[in-house]
Amino acid sequence: MQRMVAVILAAGQGTRMKSQKPKVLHPVAGLPMIQYPLDLLDKLGVARTIIVVGHQKEEVRKALEGRKVEIVSQAEQLGTGHAVLQVKSILSKSRGTILVLCGDTPLLTAGTVGQLIKTHKGQNADATLLTATIPDPRGYGRIVRDVEGRVTRIVEERDATPVERQIQEINTGVYCFDASFLFEALEKVKNDNAKKEYYLTDVVKIAVDQRKAVASVFATNPEETEGINNRIDLARAERVLRRRIIETLMLEGVTVIDPDSTYIDATVTFGPDTTIYPGATIEGRTTIGRNCLIGPHVRIADSTIADDAAVRDSTVVVGSQVGRGAVVGPFAHLRPGSVLMEDVRVGNYVEVKKSTLGPGTKANHLSYLGDATIGKRVNIGAGTITCNYDGRKKHPTTIEDEAFIGSDTQLIAPVTVGRGALVAAGTTVTDDVPPRALAISRVPQMNREEYVKARREGKIASGKKPPARRKPVEFDELAEMPLIGKFERFAVSYEEAFFSKFKELLAREIPEAKMERLEEFVAFVRRLSSVYQALSLPDLLRRILDETRFLHWVQSAPTKRSAAETEAWMEEVQSLLSLADRRL
Repeated sequence: MQRMVAVILAAGQGTRMKSQKPKVLHPVAGLPMIQYPLDLLDKLGVARTIIVVGHQKEEVRKALEGRKVEIVSQAEQLGTGHAVLQVKSILSKSRGTILVLCGDTPLLTAGTVGQLIKTHKGQNADATLLTATIPDPRGYGRIVRDVEGRVTRIVEERDATPVERQIQEINTGVYCFDASFLFEALEKVKNDNAKKEYYLTDVVKIAVDQRKAVASVFATNPEETEGINNRIDLARAERVLRRRIIETLMLEGVTVIDPDSTYIDATVTFGPDTTIYPGATIEGRTTIGRNCLIGPHVRIADSTIADDAAVRDSTVVVGSQVGRGAVVGPFAHLRPGSVLMEDVRVGNYVEVKKSTLGPGTKANHLSYLGDATIGKRVNIGAGTITCNYDGRKKHPTTIEDEAFIGSDTQLIAPVTVGRGALVAAGTTVTDDVPPRALAISRVPQMNREEYVKARREGKIASGKKPPARRKPVEFDELAEMPLIGKFERFAVSYEEAFFSKFKELLAREIPEAKMERLEEFVAFVRRLSSVYQALSLPDLLRRILDETRFLHWVQSAPTKRSAAETEAWMEEVQSLLSLADRRL
């Protein structure tokens, strides 16, 4: 609209909100309150908007970054008339229409304000005001008319007589003014009222006294004109906007089974044929495609749900992408950065964080997938955990296409499971698994015979393990076992005789001068076999031979060694292991 300027009043303190946040920044259906009059002006085609700020003006200014608006400060809040007067310096040469709105009226519609503008221009008025009739007008200024129904003035409630307070027609705070008349009249406004403020409403009385043309428009839907002064008003506005949003969606082909229990922000978009069940909360910059299912008690925020996807009961999806045909839930949690491609299944009590799951991948039960990149057609068994945090840093896990991860698996990141690999149930994966390989690490099973009977008879105290019945160590038999087998016996055997025999056999080949080191080595093996008894046998051997871990043990020994001595010591250990393989 040519030659029209809008002024939004947003300088008030909003003391009744009992908040440190500026009133106009309180969210209503997902948007700051002040966003609604700005969007309304965009719909009306108003090219220039000036916002008068005061209380916590920097916060308001920051929230408006990126919007094509001009901001003027009201240093001291001396009333609505004083607030509008602050724009005079930049509009003094304006000869068009000035539309005045309040920043705390998010329910106004473009249709109602458009009618106000049309009436103002059609009647060539100097001042036009929007009025409404409500059953309980307390707190609002009253519209006083003469016997012919013409507006004569607006009286604020504090200044109204008992008779005037019975009037139910109220001032909504929305006006159109001729610019030249407005600023001339504002200079004449006085603060001789109960609040000692300069009221914009007094401009109407000045216009009448000067025989200027004053028009009015009656708002047919008074709820549009309701301002927000406290949290009760805020909740009421939320309900109204929520109803409008949901009714619009239903008219566009979205099924909302129970509108009264469904919360959808104004920023959310839907495709047709999507069904939303009771208790759903959908917030932020969220896009939901066509033919989707949003189950009961679901929360979705700042996410994208592609066509034909389903988010089932009591699932939380935040900052994530769900691909076409994917199914999430029930009782799943997608945390920010999660990407599920087409036909992915994420089921009961699965949590995904900052991870990508390729097409057709399934994680149906009780798993945590964090900082993971998972290929296509991967099976994630129940109880799979990516151990991504070492206490200081997060580490990635990579599972390539068509891998199979068995139940109760721990993946100690950083680690990669190759394409088509199989990780057996109950495995702790600490090293990369080659493509098409089997990874397995389990504690050897030990059965405690007659344990239940002994405990019932009181022969075993509750909480204490009974002595295990083991086959006695047969050293001749042990001699025939491969090295892995020997370490298996280390892992499950604690007989002093075994370690003594081990030491004895090694000592035959070791000069007496080296016995101290031999003692250290035997103690090391004993300690390792105890500490790492929960590891698989290959893992135990790998721990013993791992240079980094072994060096840590060597360097923590009471006697510090030089690098050359350490290298020589490691060579001795290798020879001891070889000797054990030959002699045991």
